[in-house]
Parts: sequence; structure tokens; C-alpha cells
Amino acid sequence: QDEWVESGGDSAQAGQSLTLSCTIGPTYTKICLAWFRQAPGGGRNEVAAIYTNGGEPYYADFVQGRFTISQDNARNTMYLQMNDLKPEDTGTYYCTAGVGTSGTYCAPVSPRWGRGTQVTVSS
Repeated sequence: QDEWVESGGDSAQAGQSLTLSCTIGPTYTKICLAWFRQAPGGGRNEVAAIYTNGGEPYYADFVQGRFTISQDNARNTMYLQMNDLKPEDTGTYYCTAGVGTSGTYCAPVSPRWGRGTQVTVSS
């Protein structure tokens, strides 16, 4: 794949679920894969990361226990299962790859951000 493409975003009510997909594009390294969220008026903040060679995933405190990150190497795709959505989950979600240590933040390396996919959660 020659570009990163995020999809699956939608409008939802609090408590509902969504699953985001990301077609993995070009990357210098993918020791880890990560989802970022950009809230309205804010910067991009990491939501979850998965380590491609195994180990523990990383989740931001505010999504711990609700979101699950996964990957499908055969499809060159990564996912973010979002359960029990809250209004504060609202934002544009992006995917990328980078480096990090198992269980910790994944630092993007030469990210080629896609257009993102919008998630809007209402009360």
C-alpha cells in the first residue's frame, strides 16, 4: 500500500462501539503501530500502540479497558476496537508506525499521516 488510510469512523452515542481500520502505508520502521486521536482544537495524542514482534500493547489511561488494538499482517491492516464510547473519545483518529518499548508509547518515525477518520460521540 502506498498510503495510510483510516476508516470506520462514525457518529455514535455514549456506550456504543465502533471499530476503526487502518491500511498500513509506507513506513521507515514499524517496531510498533499506533493510533492517535486529535480532539477538536487539540493536537494528536496517542491512544493505543501494538508491538509487531510481540509484547504488551500500550493504552492511554483514558481508554484502558475499553479499547483494543490489533493487527492483521496478511491484510496489512491494523484495527482499533472502541467499546463503551464516551463523548471525550470524539476526534479524528490517525494511524502510524514507529519505535518504542513493549507496553509503552510508540514514537512515530517519519509519519505519513493519512486523512484520518472522524469519530463523534454524543451523550
